[in-house]
Amino acid sequence: MFRTILFKIALPIYFLLWTPLLLIGLVSKKLSRIFVFADAAGVLVLARLICGIKYQIHYPTPDDTDIPQMPNGNTRLDGKSIIASKHMSILEIAVISKVVPNSFFIMKRQLLWIPIYGWAFWRCGMLGVNRARGKTNMTKLASDVEKRVLDGYTLVIFPEGTRAKPGQKIPLKRGLLLLAYRLKLPILPVGTDAGLYWPKHGRMHPGTANVYFEPLLPSNASLDEISEAINRHSA
Repeated sequence: MFRTILFKIALPIYFLLWTPLLLIGLVSKKLSRIFVFADAAGVLVLARLICGIKYQIHYPTPDDTDIPQMPNGNTRLDGKSIIASKHMSILEIAVISKVVPNSFFIMKRQLLWIPIYGWAFWRCGMLGVNRARGKTNMTKLASDVEKRVLDGYTLVIFPEGTRAKPGQKIPLKRGLLLLAYRLKLPILPVGTDAGLYWPKHGRMHPGTANVYFEPLLPSNASLDEISEAINRHSA
């Protein structure tokens, strides 16, 4: 429990120390992305040093070879897809941002209102969603996502809409289907068992968290198919 308490004290201090750089990064989108993603990568280091939490990334292996496929190894010539991930902790966010450096995330709009950090998220291309506006907001969101995808960025979305506990399967939001259909992009499911080591609440546990990049699904995949893939290896 001592490690958990120490980490929960160290993490806000760590974030506070990054604020001057995030302010400087606001001068350009490129610089802001560098600082925000470096900040996220540092959280992984902090979790390993204080809590003993490491991570391992798994890629799908085709049946006919032993060569793992990288996240964007698909049939699209431009290599684009929508990453739909299980969300249990900060760990999978940081890992995905390292593996897919051109990624951008959809997050709660309120997070963009956080002083300095929220501004940095907005500056580096993250999108806020206002769930209360329903269909109207989704139409605008799809348009904003399309612009970023055309600029070469990869969308990351947490279709359950909240952090899950180990063993918890949360129904997926239909917004993912709207985006995949409109953009005609395959869906790359990502699972994780990070909640076993970095739970939403309570004590953190040392060990190796796993992040699983599953085989691609077509843009017209059903919510049940996507949910099954995301939860296939998740805790």
